[in-house]
Amino acid sequence: MDRMKTLRTAAIIAIAGNLVLALAKLAAGTITGSLAVLGDGIDSSTDVCISVLTLMVGFYINQPSDKEHPWGHRRAETLATLTVAFIIMYAGIQLFLSSLGQLFDPSPRQAPGFLALSVTLFSAAGKLLLAFSQYSLGKKAQSAIILANAKNMTNDILISASIFIGLGASKLFHLPFLDPLTALLVSVWVIRSAFIILKEQNLELMDGTGDDETYRSLFSAVTAVEGAGNPHRARIRKIGGAWDIDLDIEVEASLTVREAHDIAQKVEEEIRRRIQDVYDIMVHVEPAGCGEHDEQYGLTEKDLGAGC
Repeated sequence: MDRMKTLRTAAIIAIAGNLVLALAKLAAGTITGSLAVLGDGIDSSTDVCISVLTLMVGFYINQPSDKEHPWGHRRAETLATLTVAFIIMYAGIQLFLSSLGQLFDPSPRQAPGFLALSVTLFSAAGKLLLAFSQYSLGKKAQSAIILANAKNMTNDILISASIFIGLGASKLFHLPFLDPLTALLVSVWVIRSAFIILKEQNLELMDGTGDDETYRSLFSAVTAVEGAGNPHRARIRKIGGAWDIDLDIEVEASLTVREAHDIAQKVEEEIRRRIQDVYDIMVHVEPAGCGEHDEQYGLTEKDLGAGC
């Protein structure tokens, strides 16, 4: 429940902050005719959409599992994060096309004035505070969507700083073309950020981790339990910021079902001690010497180069 409260708090802070910044930049961009500032305002508007999604996810993923969703509803956070990435991508592409068009437009234009510079500086300061709050809350909740938003806001700080420098140079040296050129560079950065988020969430959707250390912690937890051996067919995936773990272990063949079950329980407890934010663990017990399988699922210690 604390995690849900953190998700909602992060979303409300982000909605309020980004709404103020978006309105200020859209107004300043429209008044001054600065495409870079207008593009920055569009980017902040996408942040408002992201925050609304986060708020909606905060209510949905806390629902209990049902027959249609026996693993619960946490995967909705991953899907929402992917939606965030596509929103960012769309905004970046639109800004790229607009900037490119204005850069090669022969019509004369004025360098943006003091209002555009002031709003951009205000935006950088505001995004700094928002990024810090989102990162802190995202780490606390172990939430992919909040951390993605924090990363997006960190990029926004660099974007606003770049726009400020570009606008300043445009006005100082009387080079109006620096405004659309700066906007073009900003759009490339925005698109790059979207690609990074898409890559991370695709790994989660494909049930990957990209993290050998978590597997090493898993194998060391098994070997730390007396009577448990040969951890194999280990599979770790993430569901909404928490780990879902499956693995097979071997125990002495002469043990009773109760004794084998007790060992499996101790393995599960040890795993939870060593790995934070575990959603579920499934430990399959086999008699010693029967760990060979035709299926090529999961990892063993050999796959990590950690010995036999």
